[in-house]
Amino acid sequence: MIDDFLNGDLSAVEAALRDAAGAEIMPRYRQLAAHEIVEKSGPHDLVTSADRGAEEHLTASLTKLLPGSVVVGEEAVHADPAVVGALRGDAPVWIVDPVDGTRQFVRGEPGFCTLVALAQGGELLASWTYAPATDEMATAVRGRGAFLDGVPLRCGTPAPGAVLEVAMSHPDFTTPEEKRALLGVQNADDLAARPCGSAGLEYLAIARGALDAVAFSWELPWDHAAGLLLVEEAGGAQLTLTGVPFHVAGGNALPFTAARDERTARRVRDRLLSGTPASASAGAAPGA
Repeated sequence: MIDDFLNGDLSAVEAALRDAAGAEIMPRYRQLAAHEIVEKSGPHDLVTSADRGAEEHLTASLTKLLPGSVVVGEEAVHADPAVVGALRGDAPVWIVDPVDGTRQFVRGEPGFCTLVALAQGGELLASWTYAPATDEMATAVRGRGAFLDGVPLRCGTPAPGAVLEVAMSHPDFTTPEEKRALLGVQNADDLAARPCGSAGLEYLAIARGALDAVAFSWELPWDHAAGLLLVEEAGGAQLTLTGVPFHVAGGNALPFTAARDERTARRVRDRLLSGTPASASAGAAPGA
């Protein structure tokens, strides 16, 4: 069933993202009322009526496109953490972040996107990254490459000896151990670290060769699934702290990195290890 779907016309998925953004997100862009913005776990963790409306819209449309599929969405997992367990099941799973970069969206900035990935058995199979403020759509299907508005994406390779630009986790979202690991990147002479914005757009920047790497200390699947496949299909690489690939169902050794090529990924991982205590701990499964 899943193979037939992936081998068919996937334009309907793109249309679903555009429809959700057109109905629920863009009418509220720079138009949010105070009561439409809610803090979840704190001032850096926001949800808006646009997030909730877009996720409901996508849940209905995506499961209709692929009968038997289920959705693991950011807001659904917030309401019921058990929902994330579907990532370890047999059914095809749509992994949805309705508004990635909610803080930017709330501030009226264009740096936000809608992220959708399709997975089964823990394997990422396809992804869509839609930036509605700029109307850019990036797509990837495992083994078939990555594209931005139909044009192939390639990460490319950083120039030899170049200082690498690395987008990093916001310190408010890190444990003390993870902060020490990230200091290995911040203090490296061959890396130029900066705070990350929307994770999905940072991954897109890597895929198009405009950013060298990311170093992230959280593993929520809706933030990373679409972007990791996009980077991989554009020729990039990714590694967790223990040197194995990121697993979308959780339990990863954090922080982890994604980069334009394997050499860059290993370079960033080495810097993370330089700031890490002798034994790296595995990150808890999302929603645990």
